[in-house]
Amino acid sequence: MSEWSLPDGWRSQSLGEIADVVFSNVDKKTVAGEKPVLLCNYMDVYSNEYITHKLNFMEATASAAEIARFSVQEGDVIATKDSETPEDIGVPAVVVEDIPNLVCGYHLTQIKPHRDIVNPVFLSKQIAHDRIARYFSRLANGSTRYGLSTSSFDEMPVWLPGLSRQCKIARILTTLDELIEYTESLIAKYQVIKQGLMHDLFTRGVDEDGHLRSNYEDAPELYKESELGWIPKEWEVSRLGRFLDAIGGYLQTGPFGSQLHAYEYVSDGVAVIMPQDINEGVVGFASIARVTEEKAATMARHRVQANDIVFSRRGDLSRAAAITNTEAGAICGTGCFLLRAPSDGLNSQWLATIYSHEFVQKQVEARAVGSTMPSLNNAVMAGLQIAFPEVEEQAAIVHCIANLDAIIRQCGQHASKLRLQKTGLMQDLLTGVVTVKLDDEEADNG
Repeated sequence: MSEWSLPDGWRSQSLGEIADVVFSNVDKKTVAGEKPVLLCNYMDVYSNEYITHKLNFMEATASAAEIARFSVQEGDVIATKDSETPEDIGVPAVVVEDIPNLVCGYHLTQIKPHRDIVNPVFLSKQIAHDRIARYFSRLANGSTRYGLSTSSFDEMPVWLPGLSRQCKIARILTTLDELIEYTESLIAKYQVIKQGLMHDLFTRGVDEDGHLRSNYEDAPELYKESELGWIPKEWEVSRLGRFLDAIGGYLQTGPFGSQLHAYEYVSDGVAVIMPQDINEGVVGFASIARVTEEKAATMARHRVQANDIVFSRRGDLSRAAAITNTEAGAICGTGCFLLRAPSDGLNSQWLATIYSHEFVQKQVEARAVGSTMPSLNNAVMAGLQIAFPEVEEQAAIVHCIANLDAIIRQCGQHASKLRLQKTGLMQDLLTGVVTVKLDDEEADNG
């Protein structure tokens, strides 16, 4: 039995009754004698809920007959008609503005709604609903690639309230989409700001008041020349190995494969940090390997402590994570390096962050050994040249980055909350579980 039932006051009509449906056959080729056009392709639709002029459309050509039949207009709904899996097919996008010279491309279904019956945005949201996704997955045919027939679209059951109610539902969902897009644009903006800030912090540092130092051009007296270029006078360039020796730290390779076997992994136990567990400077525990406490006890020298750093020594060599109290006690696994240093000599978060930055990674790439899979050894790591501020300034730099990270994280959480809210609203509004109230002047016609 279906988990959805037609709401009271709504009607069900087939898509073919309320829209004109055609399959495009306009390919990506440029043919002499045809007219140049912009092509709305599969990924333009699959990756976007709204088709606007901001998308980077492909340039191609089409015949006069193809242009006449498949020109895209504001209010069209375009959907994918094939996919590698039956569960990921019939993905829609709605055209929200007229885009001159735009033609619907191959592998797509072009739907022109009868706008006196159905609102285009409402229709696109209906097609995106789980109810229709399941309908399409049942009808998709194929083996390596699945496709939908014209009749699959023509006979698709669309649930319709009155037109005024459709328009109001469309406005609610569009407003939420705009909020999500705005929040995501803020995240992208702050990420760009962060990259610029990190470059400045790692080349100029901060003064005693925690403010970014003036640059060399404005205050050359604050800088000195070094093997790495102009750096603040208080900083010292050193090889990583030599610096660690001076403060009582060390580098250590993770356990060899003979010390730790896959058959020793258990579902619950002590975490083993592998390169794939390190992403964006953080250790992830979602799919991390684990061993028993008894096995971990035999590998005591590889157990991590707060202020350690774990580096990937093969594959993606930019991976590094500073260890906090959350990860303390885990094992530095095969394929990783462990760096240990006293907290009064090194801020591990500072070094882990600067390690992933361009001017350190260029050294890593140049010094890595191996052609099939680049890897690091103790000599490569110990030989990295880094300009070290005093540990107090390291902490101040980390604080500046953390403040911006907190803003980015807050925006991300807000975006996630909005997406969750959208999922719930689509479920409620598009199935009539929640009735949208109309203003007094809005008649629920249709």
